[in-house]
Amino acid sequence: MGSWSSLVTASMRVAYNARRIARSQSVRHHSALAQPHACPAPSTSAKTDPYVFLAPHLEQMRTSLLTLLGSSHPSLNAIAQYYFLHPSKQLRPLLVLLFARATNGLGAEFPQVNWAADNARAHQQELDAPLTRKDILCDWNPSMPDHTASFETAFELRIPPPQPLPCTPTPPLLHQTHSQALTHTLLPTQLRLAQIVEMIHVASLLHDDVLDKSPLRRGAPSAPAAFGNKLAVLGGDFLLGRASAALSRLGSHEVVELIASVIANLVEGEILQMKGSGTEAAPSPSSSASSAIDLKDLHSSPSPPSSDKWSIYLKKTYLKTASLMAKGARAAVVLGGCREGEVWKEVAYAYGRNLGIAFQLIDDTLDFSSSTAQLGKPGFADLRLGLATGPALYAAEEFPELEAMIERRFGRDGDVETALTLISSSRGVERTRELARVHAEKAREVLTFLPKGEARDALEGLTEDVVKRRW
Repeated sequence: MGSWSSLVTASMRVAYNARRIARSQSVRHHSALAQPHACPAPSTSAKTDPYVFLAPHLEQMRTSLLTLLGSSHPSLNAIAQYYFLHPSKQLRPLLVLLFARATNGLGAEFPQVNWAADNARAHQQELDAPLTRKDILCDWNPSMPDHTASFETAFELRIPPPQPLPCTPTPPLLHQTHSQALTHTLLPTQLRLAQIVEMIHVASLLHDDVLDKSPLRRGAPSAPAAFGNKLAVLGGDFLLGRASAALSRLGSHEVVELIASVIANLVEGEILQMKGSGTEAAPSPSSSASSAIDLKDLHSSPSPPSSDKWSIYLKKTYLKTASLMAKGARAAVVLGGCREGEVWKEVAYAYGRNLGIAFQLIDDTLDFSSSTAQLGKPGFADLRLGLATGPALYAAEEFPELEAMIERRFGRDGDVETALTLISSSRGVERTRELARVHAEKAREVLTFLPKGEARDALEGLTEDVVKRRW
């Protein structure tokens, strides 16, 4: 266990440092692109690179994440940690940490949650304690008593010794001003939330790679290719179990509901994808993701073509991708003491939902415009899976013969090749990128509600990085 953890830690640090160098070299290139269209003009200072801005916190998050993944079974250890060995965008935990930095101190209850965090540190009640109590046999635990771990005899009741009552300090008054409470630190619960959302994301990758029979992930053999389908599925389930145990310790029922609903959304999105691309019609949702989220009467944005396929496609995009970003960001603000009726939660959700949809729309274009080496996974994978994404749906407006191929999920011999030719001859990829820019611009606009600062600058920069990326 120790040698494997050392290998994981070293590999993650190498990948992180390589990524940090690459991103630092691209900051100058992207800084000129950070001018908003509908927002007040930002400062003339260089654009804030979120990965550099949060580098110490990201490193802390990665290092302590390994302690959440321990299991008594070596195979589970290996599969649970496998995707953390390879570099990734870390976009979801990044959003959690950026919104925490941008809003901590604004919520009316921040003095209380900040005091609670300090009090927990003082009494050594950190979130990094083993996820299972040492007197309960459920998983690997370095401090497990011998009598709990043993099956040599029938389990005997042990009466625990009395524990002294903790001395509880007086919490701060709620009428403290925001200026007094404002801080640029991150709460331990917010750092743990960042780890939880990444664990859920990786669990979804493990399951997706089984369903999609993907041979590659991040430029390396996928988990199913390396370990087999059964271990990949079980590894994903194990990560969800670990994430759920960690989630229960955050102390917020609202956050538990938010993140638990994300897991349900991932399943709903996968089912919608399976049914929505074929001839089976899906009911039109009452709250579709077909138009960008906003907080005020901003200018209306162009909508994609009105059809059941577009409604299903964009709702699926929200469920499978944007939900985790939107609800993870909102949960970070909740943990920072934002209560019902305060706008910061709505800002976080609106930003995450729009950015997540933009991110996936761009991802769908890259399937047609980037090589396997650039993507780290096979190109044209969606068509080969029978899925019609934005470029194909737009191309079908120019080439109606694509409609029949979409209906039969590109299932006939030659369908994939013909579809690729037609999509390449159309404006499908370009129009999908335009739609992504609409959502990204809406994400940028809602940031005007946040105080100016490095965290907001970094969030603004992400709206541009997402639509301009080629990876």
